[in-house]
Amino acid sequence: MVSYLGTMGGVPLLASSPGVSTHRESSLPKALKTSQTHRPNLPNRTAQQRKAGKSDDALRMCALRGSKLEQAPFTKLRRPAGGACVSSVSGRCACLCRSARGAGAVGKMARVGLGAWVPCCRLGRMAVSFGFHRGLSTLLAPKAERAPRWLPACRQKTSISYLSRPDLPNLAYKRLKGKSPGIIFIPGYISNMNGTKALAIEEFCKSLGHAYIRFDYSGVGNSDGNLEECTVGKWRKDVLSIIDDLAEGPQILVGSSLGGWLMLHAAIARPQKVVALIGVAAAVDGLVTQFNQLPVEAKKEIEMKGVWSMPSKYSEEGVYRIQYSVIKEAEHHCLLHSPIPVNCPIRLLHGMKDDIVPWHTSMQVADRVVSTDVDVILRKNSDHRMKEKADIQLLVYTIDDLIDKLSTVVN
Repeated sequence: MVSYLGTMGGVPLLASSPGVSTHRESSLPKALKTSQTHRPNLPNRTAQQRKAGKSDDALRMCALRGSKLEQAPFTKLRRPAGGACVSSVSGRCACLCRSARGAGAVGKMARVGLGAWVPCCRLGRMAVSFGFHRGLSTLLAPKAERAPRWLPACRQKTSISYLSRPDLPNLAYKRLKGKSPGIIFIPGYISNMNGTKALAIEEFCKSLGHAYIRFDYSGVGNSDGNLEECTVGKWRKDVLSIIDDLAEGPQILVGSSLGGWLMLHAAIARPQKVVALIGVAAAVDGLVTQFNQLPVEAKKEIEMKGVWSMPSKYSEEGVYRIQYSVIKEAEHHCLLHSPIPVNCPIRLLHGMKDDIVPWHTSMQVADRVVSTDVDVILRKNSDHRMKEKADIQLLVYTIDDLIDKLSTVVN
């Protein structure tokens, strides 16, 4: 339980349990006062580039063509051994703080348990960490010097290919061959493989030389199939087909909205091949949850008509027409009613202004999964799609951090 103890110098003081203290940065030991800027390794700037005023951050994000992403300096609090706070989920909670906008300003930080949020000034981000691991704290930390990993972008071209499956619709996909772990992007409901996030991740993977696959569900985009006949179970088979027939070696799955639900099913079905998960506004059990929240009369009417006209601002018609049989079939794939047997690292990104899938869903997922290596990262001003520049930057940083983590484990 989190207790509010008042303020000191404008900083809220909170405690997660007896014996867990709160701090201002000025009261921390010298070893804990470390302010650094997270910079993934990149080639040294030439004198000409320095003269032109190109920043390291601009060079670092060269993979995202046409996107001048903001520099995001972070303040990192180094955690002493055994110094994690008590958390109701994993027993420990990482301590994170974020630097203020002004030059030299110190980010306000309080050492807290689950449910107490750390204010984030510039990007409006809040973070909750589950477990005592590298995770997000490594993402925000400066990395040791090493050979540059960033390669010139856009050297490879991808064209649409089709995965033929006996008795199942052919799936359209685009694939980059490269290093392991590979990345697979799983899109949202009726979304195709040409969305902002899918293309940004592709450019990022090109720059690193990592394998990458994006695809269309059956009945969507360039894939075969009838959308009205598609179900959550059939789309689950699509994801498994991509993993089984196209992906080589270990894979990091990035699931957006509905894709966040399907990535958990894929991790359960293919634990040897799925080594990490990143959910973006993961709509786990979302279709069933939204239907169950309707009034009894509305549900009876949908059952009689056989179609649910679900309002959506993301549809050109203003509604998604969902067959009642699809809703009933989706009930067989719900996960939040019991522990979720996934043990790999999981990162869940969610916007607090998401009016489609509440950010509390990501907290439920974090609570239900068996894995102890789980981070929930909340963006205060982001909506369901999370496709603004800062959202994309956070997404690719998270992928980069997991690649580093997995490479360290392998080595």
